[in-house]
Amino acid sequence: MPTPYPDKTFHTVNISEFAKDVAVATDGKLDIKLHTAASLFKHGEISKAVRGGQVPIGEFFLGLLTNENPAFGVDTQPFLATNYDDAKKLWAAQKPVVEKLLDKQGMMPLFSVPWPPQGLYTKKEIKTVEDLKGLKFRTYNSTLEKFAQAAGAAPTQVAVPDIPQAFSTGRVEAMITSPSTGANSKAWDFLSHYTDIQAWVPKNIVVVNKRAFRKLDKDVQDAVLKAAAAAEKRGWEMSMAETEAKVKILKENGMTVVTPSAELMDGLKKIGTQMLEDWKQSAGSDGEAILKAYK
Repeated sequence: MPTPYPDKTFHTVNISEFAKDVAVATDGKLDIKLHTAASLFKHGEISKAVRGGQVPIGEFFLGLLTNENPAFGVDTQPFLATNYDDAKKLWAAQKPVVEKLLDKQGMMPLFSVPWPPQGLYTKKEIKTVEDLKGLKFRTYNSTLEKFAQAAGAAPTQVAVPDIPQAFSTGRVEAMITSPSTGANSKAWDFLSHYTDIQAWVPKNIVVVNKRAFRKLDKDVQDAVLKAAAAAEKRGWEMSMAETEAKVKILKENGMTVVTPSAELMDGLKKIGTQMLEDWKQSAGSDGEAILKAYK
């Protein structure tokens, strides 16, 4: 099972528990061997590897599939769902559509776990959207690229393991990411301010190749589904605890944690509203179904 994040990331810790639960429940009949930190496949290749049957199971950031269908990236729409309660409702609305889309690709979702709400990391205090103009902005998907462009920043694609180097060499100067990624990347070494804008609550997803799943004995299938349900519940709880713990670590290491000004939030939400309109156009009936169920 390939996963894109390092061993200490809470998503990886949760998946490791999931693998142990499956091994115990099946008396060792099914052994899930983790390959973490994108060591087996690069992050962007994991969904294709599961789809093509190169591996039976894998984890990836759900928003990465936005280019295939905008419905995959509704949770990365800025300021649509910005807290855990709303994120849970949005997942309940999004899940049937995601299941249908993955089914066409021969895959099935097992569970999905959110990252903490995304904050803004910069080298100076950002008081208005104008302050983002011209900054080299780290992005990780097409939605964030559009967001950076709308704010007048210059988007640059940088994967999580490359964040420290990208900042220290001046390739990027600002990013929106979770407190987890900020703390794990030791953001205080190259940035000074964390503005708690709670832009969106994006998710990772664990999927299984349907053909591989069907080959398992019924009791093993049941054990996997039971362990997956437990992993989803545990993962959401871990994410909430993570938010608090990692913001504390940012503070302890000297980062200035800022509550955003009303002016900044107004400007950011305007961008979010416009982006949601664009998303609705491109997401068609699937997008409409998700938003209707969510609202």
